[in-house]
Amino acid sequence: MTTSGRKVSPTVWRAGAPLALGAILALLPPPAGLAPEAWRYFAVFAAVILALVTEPLPGAAVGLMGVTLLAASGLPFSAAQRADPGFRLPGEAIKWALAGFANSTVWLIFGAFVFAMGYEKTGLGRRIALVLVRRLGGRTLGLGYAVALSDLVLAPFTPSNTARSAGTIYPVIRNIPALYGSQPGESARKIGAYLMWTAFAVTCVTSSMFVTALAPNAFALDLVRKTTGVAITWGQWFTGFLPVGALLVLSLPWLIYKIYPPEITTSAEVPRWAAQELAAMGPVTRRELVMGALVLIALGLWILGGDWIDATLVALVAICLMIVCRVVTWADIVAHHSAWNVLAWFATMVVLADGLNKTGFITWLGKNSAVLLGGLSPLGVMLALVALFFFIHYMFAGLTAHTTAMLPVVLAAGAGVPGVPMREFALLLVFCLGIMGVLTPYACGPAPVYFGCGFLSRRDFWRLGLVFGLVFIGALLLVGVPWLAATAG
Repeated sequence: MTTSGRKVSPTVWRAGAPLALGAILALLPPPAGLAPEAWRYFAVFAAVILALVTEPLPGAAVGLMGVTLLAASGLPFSAAQRADPGFRLPGEAIKWALAGFANSTVWLIFGAFVFAMGYEKTGLGRRIALVLVRRLGGRTLGLGYAVALSDLVLAPFTPSNTARSAGTIYPVIRNIPALYGSQPGESARKIGAYLMWTAFAVTCVTSSMFVTALAPNAFALDLVRKTTGVAITWGQWFTGFLPVGALLVLSLPWLIYKIYPPEITTSAEVPRWAAQELAAMGPVTRRELVMGALVLIALGLWILGGDWIDATLVALVAICLMIVCRVVTWADIVAHHSAWNVLAWFATMVVLADGLNKTGFITWLGKNSAVLLGGLSPLGVMLALVALFFFIHYMFAGLTAHTTAMLPVVLAAGAGVPGVPMREFALLLVFCLGIMGVLTPYACGPAPVYFGCGFLSRRDFWRLGLVFGLVFIGALLLVGVPWLAATAG
């Protein structure tokens, strides 16, 4: 990009575009029916979301700056609130700005990241993957199922699909293609391309199967509750997506085998290699056994103990036991920059998104969207909005920014149409969060890793992303909608 013959630095563009958008929106007159402070709040919010996409600074820093600016300006509070004699802006503003750090969902996400670190440090995640490869890797299709099952086993305890797939699965399977003479480039289609796309597509599905399989999932449930009043539990999420998820996980290795077939279909080398790697790891260690026991206990409590113990408290208890049992150390946790970064990021995003509802912007948007969708049936409105929410992800470089920007808006649009079943609608939207990560090379955390591995060409990645995006949204609507309708109530 140039201006008067001079090149504009990418950093200037990335920072300038959000600032320009915020300034333009703030200078425009507020739409009819919307308070001026709500419109200006939205201007700052829109600038923050665009900055999350352009990334002039890390996402957590962008969110912190947005919250700080809004708190200092008093925009989260209406004119009537500020006119109240008992209202004290400085105290209320700082309480609002820091409210996200008291949010239990944010700490649940943090706790799950510590779980993922435990998998990595103990070697339990790698051992599980190698065991499945040893048993199922004699045939290429079996190897595809080994990859799928490895991801599925890790998914309930690994809230970052980047850590799960790019950090655990990819380092294991990256060693396999060479055993077949498959390398990035001309020989990629021998087996490497098939394995890489299978691993990537499967992790997108497993990310939608469990609340704790993707960081934005729990955040999305918090947005759903605040925007619509609908509360969704871990178990309701799992059972709601189960028919879709089971169908996709069971069929994906075979479907990819047919759509994007490998040239080599059998080999005896891979199971032997996995056996050698397992032998090199030695017997199961005490730390692995303790880690396995803790995650099984946590999973059981998340599924069955919701009536008497909070999910976040389960995670915190498990973390304390991990430290006591020396699965991880406190120094490990303090040094886990990704977990603390996500904590700060989601704490600010929770506050920013809640402010849209607090200022009345979501209510206003829902009423106006209802007018535009008034000609469709409630089912038609729901299907159209879910499809829109899914495919608009082409415009977002990451799932968190998409969730923050679009989920409250689409929920409000659906809530404004009489007859739309809000629980089913909310579930369909949050189920999209994982599966829409398949669409582009920038759609989710693992995507750049698999895109850059050399086994998948640029053309193939985009083409397969569209094909499997259609498969995923088709399965969600054709299987998920009837299932949710049948189990409603």
